[in-house]
Amino acid sequence: MYLLVLFLPLISAFSAGIIGKKIGEKGAGILTTSYIFITCLISWYLFYYVGILDNPTYINLFNWITTGNLNINFGLMFDSVTVVMLIVVTTISTLVHLYSTSYMDGDPHLPRFMSYLSLFTFFMLILVTADNLLQLFIGWEGVGLCSYLLINFWFTRIQANKSAIKAMLVNRIGDIGIVLAMLTIYKIFGTFDFATIFSMSYKVSNENLIFFNCEFHALTLVGIFILIGAMGKSAQVGLHTWLPDAMEGPTPVSALIHAATMVTAGVFLIIRTSPLLKFTPFTLNCIIIVGAITAFFAATVGLVQNDLKKVIAYSTCSQLGYMVFACGLSNYSISLFHLMNHAFFKALLFLSAGSIIHAIADEQDMRKLGGVIKALPFTYTMILIGSLSLMGFPFLTGFYSKDAILEIAYAKYNYKGYFAFWLGSITALFTAFYSFRLIFLTFISNTKLSIQNFAHTHESPLRISFALGLLALGSIFIGYVFKDAIIGPGTSFFGSAIFIKPTNYYLFDAEFLSPSIKLFPVFLSISGAIISYIVYYFLINVDIKPLYTFLNNKWHFDYIYNIYIVKPLLYFSHEISFKVLDKGLFELVGPLGISRSLSKFTKELSNLQSGYIYNYAFTIFIFTTVFIALISYSTSLPFEFLIILPLFFLII
Repeated sequence: MYLLVLFLPLISAFSAGIIGKKIGEKGAGILTTSYIFITCLISWYLFYYVGILDNPTYINLFNWITTGNLNINFGLMFDSVTVVMLIVVTTISTLVHLYSTSYMDGDPHLPRFMSYLSLFTFFMLILVTADNLLQLFIGWEGVGLCSYLLINFWFTRIQANKSAIKAMLVNRIGDIGIVLAMLTIYKIFGTFDFATIFSMSYKVSNENLIFFNCEFHALTLVGIFILIGAMGKSAQVGLHTWLPDAMEGPTPVSALIHAATMVTAGVFLIIRTSPLLKFTPFTLNCIIIVGAITAFFAATVGLVQNDLKKVIAYSTCSQLGYMVFACGLSNYSISLFHLMNHAFFKALLFLSAGSIIHAIADEQDMRKLGGVIKALPFTYTMILIGSLSLMGFPFLTGFYSKDAILEIAYAKYNYKGYFAFWLGSITALFTAFYSFRLIFLTFISNTKLSIQNFAHTHESPLRISFALGLLALGSIFIGYVFKDAIIGPGTSFFGSAIFIKPTNYYLFDAEFLSPSIKLFPVFLSISGAIISYIVYYFLINVDIKPLYTFLNNKWHFDYIYNIYIVKPLLYFSHEISFKVLDKGLFELVGPLGISRSLSKFTKELSNLQSGYIYNYAFTIFIFTTVFIALISYSTSLPFEFLIILPLFFLII
């Protein structure tokens, strides 16, 4: 049963890819959705068996790599962290597969699309079930590959090509961090196995390591490299630029990437390596700073986005910031709980956005929509539920994890906790503002649609509505149902899967905060929604053009990267690396240059063979004269040289 969790998505991917054309679009959709649905059922059973009944399972499949002192087995680890990720990945993937069979209906390449979705799911499951770093890295690179294939699914579109390449290149920067972390861990521990690494982490907690001729605390160095890798996959500030551009792929791809697979990989890696990070206070502080700034930054940019999907994309980036700084606060369980909750309401938002786009002639610009609340009442209800859950409205799924993160931050009672709390609270205000801005501009404001498009606006088919309905139920109830089991005071759900120092565990303090502190984020969220409604309903114009331009240009990150990093690197690559080195120095002194020089020399040497005897006589005379001169001025020449030299002259 454990192996089926991995093999069913893989079989699904290969089946749709190989025989997809023979079984047709409907056949490929039914086949892949069925396989992933069975995987989802098994995952929920494993959640009950491993998580609820506390039966962690480790499976050693086979010996994978043996070389020298390195011995790596291919194994599977099913603990509490793994099974939570399993239900998130497989549940969202099942609904995305079902949704795609209707949303992509009529696309001649639907079998290929369904194959990519299943392969995406397979690699994510490889990542979360890995029992060693090298195996995790296979899943890590696999989801990067699948994201490239899916973002670039409509490969005839230039913008899709650019976005896919950008996602791949930006993630390669983060992958350098993972590779360095792996090499450093092998240097310290001599293995990639998680169980061995975590059990030995205490013994090496005071060791130092030489890196670039400087001495660093070994585990701090590992933690920084892990953070860099997580920043790439989970789109933290600095390596976030690929995430909004990933919207060029089909909408189901956006839902799968943002809710359950690609972007959750970085947060999962931080959670998985918690036994290492507990000994690196500096790294934890960096994680808090990066996460809090990301949450705030993405929320400010989301305020002014006009593309329906990009607003939701920046909300993903913002929510990932919450998860990351919760890890920095050493509350990995709450971070994972928010990851789980976020998957449901974020998938609901993206798929609801796809329903809108599907219904209104593929229009995504909110400024060109409006007035469709009566034509799309079900979709409006779905996106309203998702938005309320996103902003942390009381008693919806997002409320139970998002507010818990802010309470934990405040309960730390130091400058790091207050820094995260205030940025997170302001982010909650902005989140509510842009969420209701999206709803108002899309559904409530006066319509800007043409008469033809408005007349043809319709609700989505049954399969899309069914998927949205299930996600809406998750966005309402999942947080309430699982709160006490996963993050309740005294719960032992995670056992030893997550290690937290007792001095860093502030959940009990957060439970006894004053009501004013607990309700403060809720107050800000409701205030943000009210302000948004007032501003856009009464069309209040505020002259903030410089601020609007700054935010609309995404804090000029892309401009700075293009001017100060990309262009100098391109110039160096072409003018120096290519022209001077590759086509210059290496061609002169390399194998090609040497062969050309020898060929030219022998050709010039052969020109001396003129066929005229006076030329040969003149040559013999010249070299004989040189020979006699050498003998006259140097009597130390070896005897062999005196014999060989005249023979050489005669041959010439």
